[in-house]
Amino acid sequence: MCICISTGFCIICFSSIYLKSMDFTTAESFLHEGLLQSFELTKYILKTNVYPREPSPLKELREVTAKHPGKLMSTAPDTGQLMGMLLKLINAKKTIEIGVYTGYSLLLTALSIPHDAMVFIPIGFRFISLPIIQKAGVEHKINFIESQALPVLDKLLQNLSTKYPGFFKFNQLNSSSFVLFQQKDNEGSFDFAFVDADKENYLNYHERLLKLVKVGGLIVFDNTLWGGTVAQPEEAVSEDRKESRRSIIEFNNSVSIDQRIEIALAPSGDGLTICRRIR
Repeated sequence: MCICISTGFCIICFSSIYLKSMDFTTAESFLHEGLLQSFELTKYILKTNVYPREPSPLKELREVTAKHPGKLMSTAPDTGQLMGMLLKLINAKKTIEIGVYTGYSLLLTALSIPHDAMVFIPIGFRFISLPIIQKAGVEHKINFIESQALPVLDKLLQNLSTKYPGFFKFNQLNSSSFVLFQQKDNEGSFDFAFVDADKENYLNYHERLLKLVKVGGLIVFDNTLWGGTVAQPEEAVSEDRKESRRSIIEFNNSVSIDQRIEIALAPSGDGLTICRRIR
């Protein structure tokens, strides 16, 4: 089972790469150097390692997203490749995702987890990804909760089984949208969590997800290098990035000393912090 919560926040991944073709001729106008600070090296990694193995539904969604005005908000393909490997390495069957744009990471999760799993998608964006999801044959895995994430996480921890009018909006893709809230023991039952939402709440998400994810499970946070600004003096950072930068730095400092987890910060995409719960 995979649950996706749309938080209503859109966060730009400053180093994400979204190209329309492997020859890079039609989309270089919005190609970013990324954390590698090299166009050529970034293109080399994508062309030799990521795109040749990218499933066709993900490629199609990436190309559709590249035509969208907010194309830089999606998950970077190299980050997605790493996530897919993590999901398979731990044989994840029950996952939760907080924050969705056009659904690249969502579709990746649906393609990576077993046939009998579920994923939630945001109603506001499903019209972009829904035809691709249907064609990929993974719509039976997909469900969606449209809400601010923290109240939903709190209700999961309370093991509530009641649907509150006006609070949850479930999609119409399948008839099992309510399965999660009929379960009694959500705490410690998830294998994997992915967070790409409002950075100011990363620590709040972390505390709740540590209770929901089982010992040995993974919690993965995107954008934890925030375009490289975490290593820059604050006066060198543009005003529109400062608040989230401060939140990311606070988050990074906190998880670095959190004895409940093992961590690895991968310089993939815009920075990917992988937390493994150990207690």
